[in-house]
Amino acid sequence: MSALLAVEGLTKTFGGIVALDQCSFEIAPGSLAALIGPNGSGKTTAFNVITGYQPADAGRLSFGGRVVRRPDPCRLQRLGMARTFQQARVFPGLSVLENVVLAHHQPWHALLRRRVSVTDRRRAEDLLGEFGLAAHSHVPAGMLSYGQRKLLEFASVLMGEPTLILLDEPTAGVNPVMVDTIEHHIRRCHGEGVSFLIVEHEMSFVMRLCDPVIVLDRGRPIACGAPQEVQNDRSVLDAYLGD
Repeated sequence: MSALLAVEGLTKTFGGIVALDQCSFEIAPGSLAALIGPNGSGKTTAFNVITGYQPADAGRLSFGGRVVRRPDPCRLQRLGMARTFQQARVFPGLSVLENVVLAHHQPWHALLRRRVSVTDRRRAEDLLGEFGLAAHSHVPAGMLSYGQRKLLEFASVLMGEPTLILLDEPTAGVNPVMVDTIEHHIRRCHGEGVSFLIVEHEMSFVMRLCDPVIVLDRGRPIACGAPQEVQNDRSVLDAYLGD
């Protein structure tokens, strides 16, 4: 089976700093994969380059069997790739419901209209119900707690029915109850056919949830495999996990 996402030789430098160094890996359809590594290993840069928020200096990206020559966030969303950010990005002055509706990939001129289609409203309301946010649908998103904003961003990326979601630090800064809630929604969406690539520092979360686990060191993968394989890899133990 061909890869859903294929990253081939991605290179990205910032001045004299090499953030990605001929980085290559693949994500198969149906994966619940993790991308781990210490600060500065290139994880977020990889996400930014893959999703078109930063241009690569070299390399190639394929998604859904087609080469993506100039990654663009909006185009990739239409193709079925969505992402979240470490600090949840919401529109604080818009209602929770409006945030979800706005995330739908629609023509830019549709955003100028005040009316929301019945189909979009129902889809957004269903997502808010699934994420336990229905009671807050008409509340400004800026009034939500940090964890609730994480859930709102997650719900919003589902509005476009993506085939692959890149989650950047989904559990960062949230309490254990919210971690369990986020894990539940990842598992539920994965069970419904959505593939995931997750950047995460919390190793217990990664090791119980993700397979495969890709480990970056200085901008390139040094290991890829099942959680147990990665945990027993000497280079990973030395570089990241410790003895």
